Amino acid sequence: MKQAIKVLFIATVMLVAVAGCSKKEEKKAGEAVSPSGQVTKKEAVVVVPDSVKGKWKAVKIAITDKAVNKETVYTVDIGSSFPIPNSNLSIKVENFLPHFMMEGTTLTSQSNEPKNPAAQVKIMEGGNEIFKGWLFTLYPTTHAFQHPKYGFTLVDFVPAG
Repeated sequence: MKQAIKVLFIATVMLVAVAGCSKKEEKKAGEAVSPSGQVTKKEAVVVVPDSVKGKWKAVKIAITDKAVNKETVYTVDIGSSFPIPNSNLSIKVENFLPHFMMEGTTLTSQSNEPKNPAAQVKIMEGGNEIFKGWLFTLYPTTHAFQHPKYGFTLVDFVPAG
């Protein structure tokens, strides 16, 4: 009986060791391994499907001034920059995907239905880019940009025409 337990223990340790080795060799989606063994991240590519192109005019972004706890909603055209009043910040809406999804390093929209709306934005402060990323209507805290004075939330979207 002791021999069977010992064999079972050794087999379990070996199985864990082998599984651990293969896990270390896996690479995450969006990563590549250079010939020197260095892991590098691949740049994500945004693909706006033809079924979405031209169908959306603008997005509505709520900007909260944390100092006075006041939220103001601004409508920003897709592809345009908007200077945030009484600040040295501006926000540019680069893309809008109504049904955001990620396939490897490709960011796209599964349909033109607003099932997971997301806006790709660039925030500039004093002419310097301080954030480039996504705002999500359904998940406002996911990858949220942290600014000491302002908060940014995607609250609505405006269809074209």
